[in-house]
Amino acid sequence: MRKDNSNFKTEFLSEAGNFMENRDYFAYVELDDMACWVAVDGCDTDTEVNSAEMAVQCVLENFSEQPTMSRRKLREYVLEAHEWLRYESRRVRLKASIIVVVTDYTRTVWAVAGNARLYHFRGGRLLARSKDTSLAQTMADRGNLSESAIDRHEERHNLLQYLGNPEGCEPFLSKKTPLHDGDVLLLATQGLWEGVDVPEMLDALEEAQEPSQLVDLLEDVLLSKQRASIGNYTVAAVYADKVYKEDKKKRSKWIKRIAIAMIPVLIAGGMAIYFKGRAAARVAESVVNMQEYGSNGDTYVEEQNYAQAMKSYSEARNEAKKIKDKLHVALYGKSYKKAELIVAGDDFLRDGKYDKALTQYKKAKEETKGDDKYDPKQLDQRIASIDEYIRIGETVQKADLQAESRDYQAALLLYRDAHKAALNVSYSGVKDIKTKLDDMEAKIAELEKEQKKLQAESLEKQGNRNLAAGKYAAAIDAFSQSQAVYQEIGMLESVLKLERSITKAEDKLNPIPPASAAGAGGSGQESSNGDLPASVNDSGNTEKNESASNG
Repeated sequence: MRKDNSNFKTEFLSEAGNFMENRDYFAYVELDDMACWVAVDGCDTDTEVNSAEMAVQCVLENFSEQPTMSRRKLREYVLEAHEWLRYESRRVRLKASIIVVVTDYTRTVWAVAGNARLYHFRGGRLLARSKDTSLAQTMADRGNLSESAIDRHEERHNLLQYLGNPEGCEPFLSKKTPLHDGDVLLLATQGLWEGVDVPEMLDALEEAQEPSQLVDLLEDVLLSKQRASIGNYTVAAVYADKVYKEDKKKRSKWIKRIAIAMIPVLIAGGMAIYFKGRAAARVAESVVNMQEYGSNGDTYVEEQNYAQAMKSYSEARNEAKKIKDKLHVALYGKSYKKAELIVAGDDFLRDGKYDKALTQYKKAKEETKGDDKYDPKQLDQRIASIDEYIRIGETVQKADLQAESRDYQAALLLYRDAHKAALNVSYSGVKDIKTKLDDMEAKIAELEKEQKKLQAESLEKQGNRNLAAGKYAAAIDAFSQSQAVYQEIGMLESVLKLERSITKAEDKLNPIPPASAAGAGGSGQESSNGDLPASVNDSGNTEKNESASNG
């Protein structure tokens, strides 16, 4: 069973924000060979039914009865949930955004209607994000809006496709994407992703070791911004610590079947090869290898892992050479060249050779025109990122100059700007910028501590002068201020020292009066019984005062 030979961990939270009711809903099911996660954001105000819970229940019931990775079947499951909401829209029109994620523990596929989202992270970077079915997303797809601006654009709530839409619903279905060990899938409703941007997600991901830590950190980031209105928010983190590895024996069976069948394999272009004896088995194996390597290359291209795509296409081309299939040698050679252009551009970009990177990307855009495996917008983003790389480099240089001139606050702001921009474009030197940022923050903290120490010492000296001048109240005030500053910077010895100084000044300000003689009235006065008042002699014994009189 696939589940037993893989390790997927899921944690989630769903809260109402500062609303009375939570209209979000999340649930998932893990079966022996497949798993399904569903997050829904209810967009209606019906108080009697929960549209989000209804949609989740409908999808998971269908999936549990018939687990599938079929895009066609997943579309049917989403549309059935859509029809259910429409049927129940008698009092209030029910509507909801949905994200459905399915995996066979090796690959994943997702369906979206609305603006509930999936973020796919790999190696500390954002590999993919599901597309909203909103007007803002459409504007971005047409090039009228940048992807990063979608989260703040006023049309992000203007949904073109959603569950319960009276004009019908057409969900977006992704291609099947291979999973790697260590991948993280993050499902989020609008209330979460509106308040936590991608760089903040990446920072949380770097710090979190477990899915429970990740969802808690993301919630902390959301709430720390103290927005006036916080809507319902849901976030679910799925850690694919170990994915299921396909059994290679199945591949060998197909090779044997091809060899045993001894039937011609039709090669694109009309070339037929007939297998005989042992030679037939070798040819069959090369054909299977060629097709597998080529398919792997196509998958890597869709994942934008162009270096691995180059390797797979090279291996596919070598297998084609073994069977003297000139057509596929040329085809895989061309596929190799396309990926190579992008890899070369990435290398030049990483090395700061921006002119050469730009040349490679433009060639790649021309070569990949009409190839559905390549997204021209991704190449456009790479070309656009060159300007951002240049800006980041210039910003870091300015920050370095400010640091050298000891304008540390200005340097800190520039390093922060460069670091945030570097995270957004996966800048190769982001770690170096982070190191400089951390060093600058430490430097400023050290200087602030030194300044506070000087302030505390000055107040302490002022207190000593006031104490010497007999201004005890002023001395206590100065000592107390100095003590508070020492406490703030963690100089506990000085805090204790000043406590003694404050006590000394208080004793001077409020001296303890000397004790009076016990039971004494006045000197020479008689006691109430007519006797002379008692006194204490040097030896401590009580005696009567006697007065001597002459005459």
